[in-house]
Amino acid sequence: MAFTTLQVALARPLPRPYDYLPPEGALVDGGWLGCRVRVPLGRETSIGVVCGLGQAEVDTQRLRRVEARLDATPLLPGELWDTLQFASRYYHAPFGEVWATALPGPLREGKPLPETGAFGWALSAAGREAWERLRPGRPRALAEHLASAAQALPEALLEADVPRWREAARNLRERGFLERQTLDFDVLPVRPSLALNNDQSAAVTAITAQVGFAPFLLDGVTGSGKTEVYLEAVRHCLARGKQALLLVPEIGLTAQTVARLQRGLPVEVHALHSGLADGERAHGWAAMARGDGRVMVGTRSAIFSPLPEAGLIVVDEEHDASYKQQDGIRYHARDLALVRGRALGVPVVLGSATPALESQRHAISGRMTRLALPRRAHAEARPPKVRVVDVRKRKLEGGLAHELLEAIESTLARGEQVLVFRNRRGYAPVLLCHDCGWSAPCKRCDAPLTVHAGGRRLICHHCGYSAPKPLACPDCGSLALQPQGQGTERIEETLQARFPDARIVRVDRDTTAVKDGLAKRLAELGDGPGIYVGTQMLAKGHDLPRLTLSAIVSIDEGLFSADFRAGERLGQLLVQVAGRSGRAERAGEVWLQTHHPEHPWLALLLSGGYAALSAPLLAEREAAQLPPYAHWALLRAEAKDASAADAFLAAARDSLTGHGGLHCSGPVPAPMPRRAGRARAQLLLQATERPALHAALSTCVEGWYALPEARRVRWSLDVDPIDLY
Repeated sequence: MAFTTLQVALARPLPRPYDYLPPEGALVDGGWLGCRVRVPLGRETSIGVVCGLGQAEVDTQRLRRVEARLDATPLLPGELWDTLQFASRYYHAPFGEVWATALPGPLREGKPLPETGAFGWALSAAGREAWERLRPGRPRALAEHLASAAQALPEALLEADVPRWREAARNLRERGFLERQTLDFDVLPVRPSLALNNDQSAAVTAITAQVGFAPFLLDGVTGSGKTEVYLEAVRHCLARGKQALLLVPEIGLTAQTVARLQRGLPVEVHALHSGLADGERAHGWAAMARGDGRVMVGTRSAIFSPLPEAGLIVVDEEHDASYKQQDGIRYHARDLALVRGRALGVPVVLGSATPALESQRHAISGRMTRLALPRRAHAEARPPKVRVVDVRKRKLEGGLAHELLEAIESTLARGEQVLVFRNRRGYAPVLLCHDCGWSAPCKRCDAPLTVHAGGRRLICHHCGYSAPKPLACPDCGSLALQPQGQGTERIEETLQARFPDARIVRVDRDTTAVKDGLAKRLAELGDGPGIYVGTQMLAKGHDLPRLTLSAIVSIDEGLFSADFRAGERLGQLLVQVAGRSGRAERAGEVWLQTHHPEHPWLALLLSGGYAALSAPLLAEREAAQLPPYAHWALLRAEAKDASAADAFLAAARDSLTGHGGLHCSGPVPAPMPRRAGRARAQLLLQATERPALHAALSTCVEGWYALPEARRVRWSLDVDPIDLY
């Protein structure tokens, strides 16, 4: 006798789903697929998703029953279900981990979809009588804004017009001055169309005229108005009654992108990223699932937003490495955007001033349509002038050349702003004994400790280990311990000493850890003169009209990196940082400090821009059969003992023997052989054809879970890796 069973994928690293019997008396059909269920697991209960139906020919007494079905209809229906199944197959990851990655926390925990719809805020009767007596501050500013409206204002409009309004709203609501209302109709104003230049108009026309799936590469110089193209394309999408998804690479860019879109669209713009509270993420996800939400802006995890009425997908700064997930399911949001666009039959726009070489190859081969924005959108804006400073045999002040400090002084005197870029946070990269050469190592990693807190603290940027600076050298007892090199802290200290009256804002991970930290730091200078000092967080998409001087303290690390992507990344970084200056009517300048002014990569960038550099880099990749002309997967393993990691990787390599078209390199130690106290090794799988790589992995990956050597290691598989660390 055959018994119907439910195959349930649990949010755990298990290679196969578990079989369960349905609840007593329940009718099992295809409607269960994609629904969440609560199931017993050991002595506890767990949330899973039904991913298949089966017939059990064994004694059903060995199977346990599903305790409850949590969704009347599939939570992951149609195209989104197919996309998650594709991600599981392509990245060779357990489906349970994939669906858990796609859902916000409350939904993973089995909670119901939150209420969605349009909500607004209005002054209560008491609030209308009392608001004029409130003290100056945010609560009064919000109350005054609401008092001027004839009806409740939507939350989306407040998000765009009143900074930090939620905090003020809580204050007023607790005092009985404010009330929340459900809006039964759309009260956001209809915005006029944007005034676009010819290049922007041509791009919008090409995108909006497309019927069905088509990938576009919007290749526009920094400041060319790519966001305006996105906005106008989204407006056309909404006019057809469709939904739009726009991805940005960093949490810090989400708020400003939402605000810019909100000012130009007649619907609420939702956000989804890890910086939001779980409830906020679940609300935005549910709004898109129900069709109440029409526009979603988010980081890489937003690629899993439901799009039942999809019309457009946009990936801004598509070259950015932040779109690649580096733990758990190592998916690439840009690649999944193309997968979803094809499945949904909608245009996908990849935008960048420095497109990834993979995208450029697709454009060259005709698989992607290139749309060019060769000029800055502001009529009076011009490309910045670039000056290379040869710092060989020169005395530097905190890493800054004398001429650069004079240029900064002149810029501040004109009432303008400066960006000093150093892609290394902390005070200094290493603490060195000047007498014997000892450097402070991390006890748990094969990496030096970074000097922080003005030289008083040592912190490992890889595992978080922290220790005070030693009073003397542990090796020779010398007191000559000196911080070597410059981080953002040390540059900030140098500039503060040189320009004591200037406003200096440091922007790095240490100063932006709070909610909306990046937006708050960028707003500190306002329209006044001052200096931004920061890491790559400053290089991505920020529009700072009064910024006219960008200075890159050192580019030498990128010129001689062992990473084969170093040239591409250096070009992207330099162009993006340079693009922050001179975006309005004021002319911009870019200063590059280097010990190698004659390097060919630098010469190509200066003579022909990023396009001149990317062409030979692509040719080198093809000649060496490197991605995108080859297909890679990286199997990583870590263990307390290096021999255990090597043994697992060797067993995995042996299981791949006999698969044609596949070459295995390793096992070898990882570039950082020890991290957080664990030995690390890796095995690189290479194939010239993608099917050969995936055929081998499909055959072997499930068996790796059962290897005896797997019990002593943590291992992960990274398909299409972008870092070999």
